[in-house]
Amino acid sequence: MAEQLDSEWGRVGEDGTVYVRTADGERTVGQWPDGDPAEALAFFVKRYEGLELEVDLLDTRVRTGKLGPDEAANAIRKVGGLVGDAQAVGDLGRLRTRLEALEGVVAARREERKADRARKVDEARGVKTEIVEEAERLASGTEWRAGANRLRELLDQWKALPRLERSADDALWHRFSSARTTYTRRRKQHYAELNERRDATRSVKERLVTEAESLAGSTEWGPTASKFRDLMQQWKSAGATHKDADDKLWSRFRAAQDQFFVARDARNAEQDREYAANQATKEALLGEAERLVPVTDVGAARASFRDLSQRWDAAGKVPRASIKELEDRMRQVERAIVSAEEDRWRRSNPEAQARAADTVAKLEASIADLETQRAAAAADGRDRVRQDAEQAIEARRTWLVEARRALDDFTPHP
Repeated sequence: MAEQLDSEWGRVGEDGTVYVRTADGERTVGQWPDGDPAEALAFFVKRYEGLELEVDLLDTRVRTGKLGPDEAANAIRKVGGLVGDAQAVGDLGRLRTRLEALEGVVAARREERKADRARKVDEARGVKTEIVEEAERLASGTEWRAGANRLRELLDQWKALPRLERSADDALWHRFSSARTTYTRRRKQHYAELNERRDATRSVKERLVTEAESLAGSTEWGPTASKFRDLMQQWKSAGATHKDADDKLWSRFRAAQDQFFVARDARNAEQDREYAANQATKEALLGEAERLVPVTDVGAARASFRDLSQRWDAAGKVPRASIKELEDRMRQVERAIVSAEEDRWRRSNPEAQARAADTVAKLEASIADLETQRAAAAADGRDRVRQDAEQAIEARRTWLVEARRALDDFTPHP
C-alpha cells in the first residue's frame, strides 16, 4: 500500500488516489497507485500551474482590451469550464474568483461600449441630419458641376456612419435618397435644355459664319463694315454652343472678318498716301483761317472765311486719321466768327438797348425815393424804417452797377 501524502490544497491517499481540496470539500482528481505520492502530487500541482498560467494570460488580454466583450466572455466560460472540472491540485477557488472578477471587467466594458455606441449614434444622428439638409439644399439649387461631386462625398460620409434605430435611420435615408433623386432629375433636365439651346445657338452661328464668309471679299467698305459690326453683335447675343463647335465656328467667322478688314485697311492706307498732299493744302488753309481770330472786323472775317471754305472743299479728302483734327480746328474758327456776329447784332438791337436804359432809369428813381424815405425816417427817429431803407438802397445800387454795365455794352467802342 502506498504511503499517504498531505498538502494545503490536496493529498494522496494510501491507495494512490489524488484529491483536491475546494470550498465544497474534497474531490478526486486522479489515481497514482504504484508511484511515489510526492511525484503524484507534483504532477497534479503542475497541471494547476498550467491552468493558473492560462488564467493569467486571459486576465492580461481582457484587461488590456485585446479581446472584445463577446470574445472575452466566451474565453472566460471556456477557461471556467476547465477550472471547474480541473484534474489538478491547487487553489482552484482563487482561479474561479479571478475569472468572476474578469466577468465584472467584461460587464463594465459592455456598458462602456454601450455608452460609446449611444454617443456615436447621437453624433451620427446629427451628422446624418446635416447631410440630409445639405443634400436637400443641393436638390433645390443650381450647382450642376460641383453638386454631383458633393452628393457623392455625402453618400460616402453616410456609409461611414453607424446606423441609428431603424425608424429614424430609414426616415433620414428616405429624405437623403429623395434629395439625390430630385437633384439628378433636375440636373439631367438642365443639361438636356442646355444642349437644346446650344444646338439652336450652333445653327444661328453657322448662319452668321455663312453670311460673314459671303461678305469677306466685298469692296463696299462702308456698308460691309457696318454689316460685320451687326454680325458681331448678333454673334455675342447668340450665346455659347458646344465648345469644340464654337471654337471652329469662331475661327471661320474671325477669318472672314480679317479677310475683309485687312483688305479695307490696305485700301485706306493706299488712299491715305494719295490724300497726303490734300492734307498739306488744308493745313495751309487752316493757318489762314486761324489768323482771322480774334475777329475785329466781322464782315471782312465772314467774307474771308467763305472764300477759305470754298477752297477747303475743293482741296479734297485727307487721310482718315487727320480728318477729325482738321475739321474741329476749322469749326472752331467758324464758331468764333458766328459768335462775333451775334455779339454785334446784340449790341445794335434798339429794343434791347431801350430796355437796358429803362432798367437803369427805374433803378435810379427807386434809389432816389428810398433816400428820401431814409432821410424822413432818420428825422422822425424811426430807426427800423431807416435801416430797411438803407438795405434796400444798398441792394439797388448793386443792381444799378450791373444795369449800367449792360447798357454800356450797347455803346459803340472805338
